[in-house]
Amino acid sequence: MNTISAGAGARGGVGRLCRWLLLLPALLLGLTTGPALAAPHAPQAPDFKVIAFYNGTWDAAHISFVQEANRWFPDTAAANNFSYTSTDDWERLSSITPDQYQVVLFLDDAPQTASQRAGFERYMRSGGAWMGFHVSAFTTEAQDWPWYYDQFLGSGNFRSNTWGPTTAVLRTEDRTHPSTTGLPATFTSSVSEWYAWENDLRDNPDIKVLASVDPVSFPLGTDPDQSWYSGDYPVLWTNTGYRMLYANFGHNAMDYDSGTTLSSTFDSDTQNRFVVDGLKWLGGVGANPATDRPH
Repeated sequence: MNTISAGAGARGGVGRLCRWLLLLPALLLGLTTGPALAAPHAPQAPDFKVIAFYNGTWDAAHISFVQEANRWFPDTAAANNFSYTSTDDWERLSSITPDQYQVVLFLDDAPQTASQRAGFERYMRSGGAWMGFHVSAFTTEAQDWPWYYDQFLGSGNFRSNTWGPTTAVLRTEDRTHPSTTGLPATFTSSVSEWYAWENDLRDNPDIKVLASVDPVSFPLGTDPDQSWYSGDYPVLWTNTGYRMLYANFGHNAMDYDSGTTLSSTFDSDTQNRFVVDGLKWLGGVGANPATDRPH
């Protein structure tokens, strides 16, 4: 018969107790700590980078648009995964490259110096992309920069405008372009002053008109002496030789006496869709219509 002495049993019990005490801290640690947290994901890189140039010093309606744009575009960028930088330092155009910024915006002006103009032309000829608003096409001296006003934009000199600022019914003329695939046949714009040009854009084989004033808008304007009663008025277009879009809107209604803004350029969801889908096309993301647009 096998027997275990009392001393041996005591020693075995002590050994088991020691092993248990050694394991106890690890068991308690397991009970007090949760599962390991996953490492945070690195921020997603933007699909493309946008830089917007503005003047912001003349005409309260244009200043109002610039201020509104510099609030609206950052939200739009965050919702659609691109970056947005704005600057009033137009000299940055002198050395800008498509590697630095894939899309350039002109909010309320155009380059004025020889170095700025040469830099922008070089940027566009190197594969850069551009979207311009309203005043970016305004000039009465197109001969001073014929590449930009006559060739690139195709519009030439300013001819006339409507007053006061109003909405317009716009007719989408090309619903196959990536910037307009999501637009209806007609839609109501946001409030703006509207420009007409000396050059007939339809005579230029490089210009594709994307949308124009629908005749149901006439008379367009509230001042009888500065209203349009008939005619052909392109509002959105592209030059097929470049990656570019021009939009005639970008002038808010104002109470000039008090400096109060009376309208928003970004209160038309359909018009906003053109801007976002156009930016995505310019940025090389593709032709898919935008789904995330701030209001």
